[in-house]
Amino acid sequence: MLGFWGLEDGRVGLEIRVSGVVQGVGFRPWVWRLARALGLRGEVGNDGAGVWIRAFGEAAALEALVERLAGDGAPALARVEAVAARPCGGAGPAGFAIADSRPGAVRTGVAPDAALCAACRAELSDPADRRFGYPFINCTHCGPRLSIVRGVPYDRAQTSMAVFPMCSACAAEYADPADRRFHAQPNACFECGPRVWFEPGPGAAQAPSFAPAAGDAFPPGVEAMPAAQAAAFDAAAALLCAGGVLALKGLGGFHLVCDAGNAEAVGALRRRKHRYAKPLALMVQDTVMAEALCELTQEEAETLASPAAPIVLARRRAGAPVAAETAPGQDSLGLMLPYSPLHLLLIQRLRRPLVMTSGNLSEEPQCIGNAEARERLGGVADGFLMHDRVIANRVDDAVVRLMDGTPRMLRRARGYAPAPLALPPGFEAAPPVLAMGGELKNAFCLVREGQAILSQHIGDLENLAAEQGLRQALGLFGALFQHRPERVAVDWHPRYRCTRIGRELAAEAGAAVITVQHHHAHLAAVLAENRRPADAPPVLGLAFDGLGLGADGTLWGGEFLLADYRGFERVGHLRGFALIGGDQAAKQPWRNAFAHLQACLAEQRGRWDGLAAFAGQPTELAEHMLERGLNTPLTTAAGRWFDAVAAVLGLHAAGIAYEGQAAIELEAAAARFGLDRAEPFPFACRAGAVAVLDPAPCWERLLQGLERGESRESLAAGFHAGFIRAVLEMAALLCERHGADTLALSGGVFQNRLLLEGVAAGGRALGLQVLQHRQVPANDGGLALGQAAVAALA
Repeated sequence: MLGFWGLEDGRVGLEIRVSGVVQGVGFRPWVWRLARALGLRGEVGNDGAGVWIRAFGEAAALEALVERLAGDGAPALARVEAVAARPCGGAGPAGFAIADSRPGAVRTGVAPDAALCAACRAELSDPADRRFGYPFINCTHCGPRLSIVRGVPYDRAQTSMAVFPMCSACAAEYADPADRRFHAQPNACFECGPRVWFEPGPGAAQAPSFAPAAGDAFPPGVEAMPAAQAAAFDAAAALLCAGGVLALKGLGGFHLVCDAGNAEAVGALRRRKHRYAKPLALMVQDTVMAEALCELTQEEAETLASPAAPIVLARRRAGAPVAAETAPGQDSLGLMLPYSPLHLLLIQRLRRPLVMTSGNLSEEPQCIGNAEARERLGGVADGFLMHDRVIANRVDDAVVRLMDGTPRMLRRARGYAPAPLALPPGFEAAPPVLAMGGELKNAFCLVREGQAILSQHIGDLENLAAEQGLRQALGLFGALFQHRPERVAVDWHPRYRCTRIGRELAAEAGAAVITVQHHHAHLAAVLAENRRPADAPPVLGLAFDGLGLGADGTLWGGEFLLADYRGFERVGHLRGFALIGGDQAAKQPWRNAFAHLQACLAEQRGRWDGLAAFAGQPTELAEHMLERGLNTPLTTAAGRWFDAVAAVLGLHAAGIAYEGQAAIELEAAAARFGLDRAEPFPFACRAGAVAVLDPAPCWERLLQGLERGESRESLAAGFHAGFIRAVLEMAALLCERHGADTLALSGGVFQNRLLLEGVAAGGRALGLQVLQHRQVPANDGGLALGQAAVAALA
């Protein structure tokens, strides 16, 4: 290594550049301690490109420094992407110092928000510590990052902490390289930092004893010292104990909170929020409480307790002490640990599981401002636990599920975004790209210098507030990363809001617009995440989801594509069926069941026309629409197959309360029976030039099962087992036909654990390499990564 730098043994110097997520994570003090231990002289600092180091001393010590920088010993929140070094002249300073930040072109990353670390948690609980009970305790290893940042370099002046000048004690910690709060930008205490208070809701019997301040400011005349702030938590806890609903301002937005064991409180929260059936996330005090609710694996427990601290979906224990209304129809619960000191101080007072769901009305963006919360949540919450640290960026809770032995992302948000993803070999010279993502579960992606920066979860772009949130986040990321795209990638669908906004931004920037087919983007995302090289041969990709516009003008969603980044060929698909009523078919599963049965078993209508799924439904009108082709577009969507089977088995045939409800409960029913006990139902594979998988034999077997009185669980398991077997048979045929040795799985239907694990295990048994998502959602939350990869090589 010494020879590589052209160094000779003796006292020499190096200029070192470290890039990645290396600001705001304790990286400079770590370098300072390391250099001093090695007897080196010089300095370390931040600039727009990351961390720079000038070090002088013995060549062996310099070599050791570079090896440590590139090794595994960096601070927990740091992500070192590259270390570059070159010789430099001069004698260097007398010691080793941490320099002030320099401006410059931004090439560094912004760290995700991180859960409370063990050291801060200990201080929070120590009556002898000056931060005992302080709800905003943090250090360089934990606390807010993306949620408070407004610009880079990541210094206090560029965050929402700029309005809180540090007291002398905090300033001394901030300036001491040996202290773990050295340059911890959110560093604060009771004397100088943000404050918390409790406000009764507008319907409370007792009005607040103060007038709320404008914006997020602390109310004038309210005591800010420890006893008063503790009283705010006591009031919030008392409200929850009495069965009330609390609006709590957290790290990246407001939560709505109630006692998870109180069925009346859960019901009240659901009615007021207009979220009548979708599972509610739960916060538990620790892993002991989590174990009382769910059968946790080691991987699930470790993910819960990780710095990201996501919501983890885990199998519910029989008799778990929470209200059934928290997750109706489900065999799993979504759990998270108290990731901020504020959450911990509240749940410690209650020592019971709490519902902790997004602070919004159903389908709206999460509230982040105090005035906004008072206005939008005033009809939901009985009280508010507020604070005066501004949330600069809305960041939802991330959601993870253990599938096929690995935690896999369902929603990429707090704790994960905006950590960069290294793109595969062949993308090093890619131009700056902005990819707009999808219409649902939107997230966008920036490409720069061989990295993909995926935004946090933005949400469904079905209302003006969500669209405004997307525009705000795009502006923020453009400023944070000083990113001006040369190419803007959008979905093929011309009426998507994300497509329209992308075209507007491309026109403003003078950038080229690259349109990317929906399912090609899904598969390119899983290729990019698994770092498949740009010049690798095509894979057989299985893209199973709700729907996306296809190359033939129909709505695809059950696709077998021979694909790489530069293109795709449709070599197989599920049989297409009509969407009776268009978008209504995704909301009323009986429509999908009727379309399937009418197409597959019309001559046996007497066997199925009287099914409960069709009771009270306008089936004559549906038949008329099918005959005349009125608002009945064709789709191959796998998601609608699962809906159709769920409807026939009596699961929400008339209508669903949230996206995927019928299919999710179908999976739960199949899991209760077990696929290992199931008889796989038959499907037909028509092996033409483009292979087609036909469910007609499956429908015959399902009707037989209903006529025999077989249980819903056994029929659900038989459908799953048969579908998995049929998909694998078709994959084997197509891989042999086209010489593919790799299977790539993407699309929202692969969030079904039984399907993912069955197809993945079967693919490996066939000798195929199987690529799956881990860090990026298989659903439309991962589309932007695939769009970006396609556009980068266009």
